[in-house]
Amino acid sequence: MANSIMDTERQYHIRTLPEEVGRYVILAGDPARIPVIAAYLDGAVQVACNREFNVYTGTLDGEKVTVCSTGIGGPSAAIAVEELIKCGADTFIRVGTSGGMDLEVGGGDLCIANAAIRSEGTSHEYLPIGFPAVADFEVTRALADAAEKLSDGTDGNRYHVGVVHSKDSFYGEVEPEDKPVGENISERWKSYLKGRCLTSEMECAAIFSVGIAKDVRCGAVITAIWNVERSKQGYADNVAEDTTRGILCALDALRILIDKDKKGK
Repeated sequence: MANSIMDTERQYHIRTLPEEVGRYVILAGDPARIPVIAAYLDGAVQVACNREFNVYTGTLDGEKVTVCSTGIGGPSAAIAVEELIKCGADTFIRVGTSGGMDLEVGGGDLCIANAAIRSEGTSHEYLPIGFPAVADFEVTRALADAAEKLSDGTDGNRYHVGVVHSKDSFYGEVEPEDKPVGENISERWKSYLKGRCLTSEMECAAIFSVGIAKDVRCGAVITAIWNVERSKQGYADNVAEDTTRGILCALDALRILIDKDKKGK
């Protein structure tokens, strides 16, 4: 008889067994995007689906790879990573979307996150204040190498490596003026812009912080759907909701990591 609701054979939230999960994992927010990503794997099948967590597993270059949705925001993303780690995963790549911030980022560009501003709450349950939420260097380098091959330098087809902004409130960012703390939000936003923050999203800080706390490898490639600052200033910009290039970047990065891991490098 189980001692608590956590003492179950399957993970409590994502509902997976260890044998159903690969060492390598691609994370995406939208459950509907999971079968799209899984279609690039060999023999991928759905192994679990519960709440916002849709989970498929297949193979890539002969290695078991899992694709899991996290829903929106840090809390559910942290749950997914924690439970996937319990199933044996140790390498995670987030494939996400965002609104660009730095004026060099155009709609359709890929943003490789090497660190995330911790403007959310989940990371503070893992790391002390002042400790940075940084991505794993090996994963970041693999993503950058993959993005380089997928980019031709034209508008909407570039890539950038740098800091991203992670938040809890989507509407706090896009409509701060009607919030009691709107002035504070706006002032912080201006400081992030001066620091050349690439883009704003909602999961990287939490995922990176769990990775640091649990000693696993985490990285992220984010597609900028458009650039909110370019729109504000009346600059031309693309609106690009196709995430195919980001997916291909994550898959190519995993191939690089799989190859290096097989060689023991």
